[in-house]
Amino acid sequence: MSRQRSMSTIESSELVTIGELVRLTGVRYSTLKFYTEEGMLPFEQAEENLTRRYRRTEAIEQIALIKSLKTEGHSIAQIKNFISDNRMV
Repeated sequence: MSRQRSMSTIESSELVTIGELVRLTGVRYSTLKFYTEEGMLPFEQAEENLTRRYRRTEAIEQIALIKSLKTEGHSIAQIKNFISDNRMV
């Protein structure tokens, strides 16, 4: 098992792991994994080790948007549609 990176290192990194996103946002691992699998949280995957990496700033903003829409009472399907309609190409 690899050693965890310090929070200051994570906060200054462009790319972070899902575990690091958990530490940054306080959102459960299983929730972030669900968002990823549903296409709501984009990631990049390094071919050599198949590790998913998330663009830290964009991922945090996306998670905040999802949480906000959920708080407003939107369903997962509605949130997915909103994200897909507003995704930058």
